[in-house]
Amino acid sequence: MSLPSKVTIVEVGPRDGLQNESTPIPTQTKLNFIAKLIDAGLTHIETTSFVNPKAIPQLADAAELTNQLPQHDNVTFSALVPNERGLDSALESGLNRLAFFTAASDSFTKKNINMTIAESIDAFKPLIKRALSAGATARGYVSTCFVCPFEGPINENRVREVSQQLLDLGVDEIAISDTIGAAVPTDVTRTVTHLLNTIPVENIALHFHDTYGCALANVFAGLQLGVTTYDASAGGLGGCPYAPGASGNLATEDLVYMLDQMGIHTGVNLERVIEAADVIASVLKKPLNSSQWLRLRNQCQS
Repeated sequence: MSLPSKVTIVEVGPRDGLQNESTPIPTQTKLNFIAKLIDAGLTHIETTSFVNPKAIPQLADAAELTNQLPQHDNVTFSALVPNERGLDSALESGLNRLAFFTAASDSFTKKNINMTIAESIDAFKPLIKRALSAGATARGYVSTCFVCPFEGPINENRVREVSQQLLDLGVDEIAISDTIGAAVPTDVTRTVTHLLNTIPVENIALHFHDTYGCALANVFAGLQLGVTTYDASAGGLGGCPYAPGASGNLATEDLVYMLDQMGIHTGVNLERVIEAADVIASVLKKPLNSSQWLRLRNQCQS
């Protein structure tokens, strides 16, 4: 079996990990969290979303946070951009990596952003064009690529059509997302294999939630197909306010542990990721959704 020798982890904890938390987290705590993630060796960090604060109060400090990010030549900071106002703010902040999102389910996009898939693509077309013209690069998220909480199983043809439309607009990477964590490895193999018929593997990232405990198994399915970019969230933080039943993201430390044991290089230090997760755990005052975080905490308490 031929597996990649190196994997890139896109840390989404500061944005996707925190967006569903009701406990207010101070901006300085978020900055400390990001600093710890950098110390752990993570070089791709999604920091926030320039969304309407009424929609996601936890991310109301997007501009303040972004303006205080540390300067690191080898770290790429990114943010999610939902609309033109958000794009204005993101560009003003100096970010040069922006993410745009749609889904493979019309029902989900209607719940999430009150648009159909086609309407969302039309809305993002001028935003992506403007972002690229400003010198930024663009990432595309496609949510509910395997199972939708409203429509059930998703056909892989639809995932490929939406992904190709985003690539045609100029995004350089598509995060194929298991938004409610209901996919199993055979779903990943089927869908990603179908995508690879027309989309280069280097343009594909995988984004898993761990609702049914299959996230690491799904990563392994992706590795077998040559995918080398995976989203993860320190502490397994996360969830989606518009996806009933979705639990946290794949925990960064669990992913790092598995890849380390498999001899696949990530450049990420396991213990330091756990230290980063501790920053948020101390504010939330609750156990995190991470096997490695819980393992270390139990060792410390025994």
